[in-house]
Amino acid sequence: MNAPSQISTPPSAAVLHQAGRVIAGAGSLARLPELVAERGARRILLICGRHVLADGRVQPVLRTLADAGVAVTLIDRTPPEPAVADVEAVLAEARAAAGEGQTDLAIDLVMGLGGGSAIDVAKAVAVLLAQPVTLEQLLNGTPVPGRGLPTVLIPTTAGTGAEATPNSIILVPERALKIGIVSPYLLPDAVILDPLLTLGLPPAVTASTGMDALAHVIECYTSKKGNAFSDLYALEGIRLISRSIRRAFTDGQDVVARQDMLMGAYWGGVCIATSSTTAVHALAYPLGGTFHVPHGLSNAMLLPAVMDFNRVGNEGRFAQMARAMGLNVAALDDAKASQRFVDALRQLNADLGIPSGLKSVGVKPEQLDALVDGAAKVTRLLDNNPRPMTRADLRAIYEQLI
Repeated sequence: MNAPSQISTPPSAAVLHQAGRVIAGAGSLARLPELVAERGARRILLICGRHVLADGRVQPVLRTLADAGVAVTLIDRTPPEPAVADVEAVLAEARAAAGEGQTDLAIDLVMGLGGGSAIDVAKAVAVLLAQPVTLEQLLNGTPVPGRGLPTVLIPTTAGTGAEATPNSIILVPERALKIGIVSPYLLPDAVILDPLLTLGLPPAVTASTGMDALAHVIECYTSKKGNAFSDLYALEGIRLISRSIRRAFTDGQDVVARQDMLMGAYWGGVCIATSSTTAVHALAYPLGGTFHVPHGLSNAMLLPAVMDFNRVGNEGRFAQMARAMGLNVAALDDAKASQRFVDALRQLNADLGIPSGLKSVGVKPEQLDALVDGAAKVTRLLDNNPRPMTRADLRAIYEQLI
C-alpha cells in the first residue's frame, strides 16, 4: 500500500463579515422605508455632517422618511476627521433625543448619512446608546460588549467603505493619532448604495475619496491577512475604481461611473472587514492626527511610494493588480508588470490633481521625526504589511514626499 501523500498546511480560516442587507443601484433610496419597517422603527436618529445638510443630500432622505410617517431627529454636527470631543458632543445630543434613563428609549434606529466620518460616528453612537460602556473605554481597548441600536448606513461619497467595515475611527488629539474601535458588533443592519446621492460631488472630493477606496482594495490584496474573500473583492474593486475614477472626476453627473465608485468603495470596506490595510494607512494616520490632512488625501499621496516599497518580493501579486487595473502587461514579466502598476498609480494621482509633496499640506522637514514616531505606533497595520518596515523605511517614504 502506498504511503499517503503529504498534505500541505491549509491556510488559516478566513471570516467574511458583511452588513445584514445591502441595496445598491440608482434610486435605491426609495427602498429605505422598507428597511425601516422591517426593524419596526418609528423614531430615527439621523447623524450627518453640516456639509451634507448644506449641499442638499440629506433632503431626499428626510422626504423619504417623512412620506413613510417616520419621526426623525437630525444631528448634523459631525465634522470631517471627528475627534473624541466631537463624538462626545454628538453622543450627548443623541442621549437627550433618546431620553436615556427612561423606560421607553425614544430612538429605535440610528442612521448614518455622509462620508466615513458621519458613518463611523453613527456606528459608535448606536453602541454607546445601548451598551454599558464609555467612549474612553472603547478607545482604550475595552471590547465592544454587544450590538447597539439597529443601524442603516447611507454613504454620499465613494471612499472609506465605512458602511461595510466593523470599525469606527476616532481622532485622539492628545495622542496625535486616530484610533480604531473594531468589532463585528459595529457592522450595520443595512446599507443603501445609491449613486444619485453622490452626483455632483466636487472633483477634489471625488479624487481623494476615490483614491482612498483604491488604497483599501490594494492594501487588503497585499496584506499578510489577505485571504480568498479579500482577494476576490479586492481585484473587483481595483477593476471598478480604475475604469471609472477619471470619468467620475471629470463628469460629476456620470451615474454609471458613480455606481462603479460606490461599489468599489463598498468592496474595499468588505476587504477591510476580512483582511486589513497596511503601511499606507499607518503612515497616513499621523498626517491626519497632527496636520489634519483629510484621510483620503493622505492615503492617495502615500500610496505610490508605499507600493513601490512593497512590490519588492511580491511582484506576482502586483502583476495581478496591474491586470485588474486594465494595464497592458501581457508581454511583461511580473517584475516589469509590478513596476508598471506603481507607475500607473503615480499617473493616476497626477491626472486627479493629487498633490505630490507633503509641503503642500504644511509638513516641514524638521517634523518628519514626529511623523515617524506616530506611524511606528500603528503596529496593528504595520504588522500586516507584506514587507517588513523599519523606522528608517518609514522615514525614507516620508522623505520621498517632502
